[in-house]
Amino acid sequence: MIILGIDPGYAIVGIGVIEYVGNKFRPIECTTIQTHASMITSLRLKKIKEELCTFLHKYKPDAVAIEELFFNNNAKTAISVAQARGVLVAEVATMDIPIYEYTPLQIKQSVTGYGRAEKGQVQQMVKMLLNLNAIPKPDDAADALAVAICHAHSAKINDEFGINRL
Repeated sequence: MIILGIDPGYAIVGIGVIEYVGNKFRPIECTTIQTHASMITSLRLKKIKEELCTFLHKYKPDAVAIEELFFNNNAKTAISVAQARGVLVAEVATMDIPIYEYTPLQIKQSVTGYGRAEKGQVQQMVKMLLNLNAIPKPDDAADALAVAICHAHSAKINDEFGINRL
């Protein structure tokens, strides 16, 4: 199964692609989609859509997993990221690829076994589970791989019961 994980953002969208077969992981790609603050909103969203479309066509994932949004206080940032996340979800839906969403707690629990794990612990487990030489950089790309790993661990249950499906 090919899984494309997404860490949604407005300035930086994390993209992580893995293959999961027989309880074994194989990393395929780990990168980001970046937009510059000087770009107008519509062009930033267009760039996010077009670059995601390129990854979806290139890897033809069996599933896409995306992190749910979590914000404490900055409403302006929350709105921008929510717009970008909407574009990401809509593009995946347009291509009829199943899409699943996971909370940060679910992702941490799945990857480390502890839902309150620190970012560094998650990154270290991503490195270990994917048998990488180093922790993936930037953090957004590593987070996207964690989202994909979370889905791999949850896929059978999700498909059977329709859990986390958008």
